[in-house]
Amino acid sequence: MTDISRSLILGVIQGLTEFLPVSSSGHLEIINHLLGSARGVDSDLTMVLVTHFGTALSIFYVFRKDIYRILGDLLKFQNNDNTRLAWEIVISMIPALIIGLAFEEQIESIFNGGIWMVGCALIVTALVLWLTPDTPENDEMIGWNRAAIIGLAQAVAIMPGISRSGMTIAIALMLGVGKTNAARFSFLMVLPVIVGKMILDLVSGELFASGIQTIPLLLALITSFLVGVMACTWMIRIVRQFSLKYFAWYCLVIGLSTIGMYFYG
Repeated sequence: MTDISRSLILGVIQGLTEFLPVSSSGHLEIINHLLGSARGVDSDLTMVLVTHFGTALSIFYVFRKDIYRILGDLLKFQNNDNTRLAWEIVISMIPALIIGLAFEEQIESIFNGGIWMVGCALIVTALVLWLTPDTPENDEMIGWNRAAIIGLAQAVAIMPGISRSGMTIAIALMLGVGKTNAARFSFLMVLPVIVGKMILDLVSGELFASGIQTIPLLLALITSFLVGVMACTWMIRIVRQFSLKYFAWYCLVIGLSTIGMYFYG
């Protein structure tokens, strides 16, 4: 498979699964396993980083008005809902930063043992989605305590197969957060994490470690951005109007299929 075809496929997969509660990292692991890697680990890592940046840009686009208001009020030293939301996002980042910096290599080494572990993680995601209550809409703020708990859910999602959006939205709904606020907070809270990871990879030079040409990387970036905008918009509507239990069945089927593929494929 050519780099261009691979970049388009990975861009679409990342754009869809970053926002739908089905685990983008798990799907990328499965796709890479199915397609194989002609260039090696550095190539896969670079493509994953670029597609993640594309989905980060899609969050900036979809929530551009919210982000503008939050940054504007922070710069004006206002004390209102926007600045409180900013601090709640900061609090939610702490667990992911601690686990990501301290244990990322250990977690990755565990999952390098076989794609079947991604399948098991997808089944865990399915269980969490199935247990998610149909919380009624409300205007309550997230609050510092709930932000910390939702942040822990995001930290757990560092494991491939555990859906970040699924875990954070599900836990928020379990804590009584309204549907719209749960979806908005889930997508806004990941922005600093993605941007921070991109900065670290730029500084360390990992982003340019592979030999992939510029055009496939640009295609992956653009594809993940465009598909991400659509998927983010869909997910907000889905959370408002439907149940996450539908995605539980999908994660269960993909999880069981992945385990079967590993042992019997």
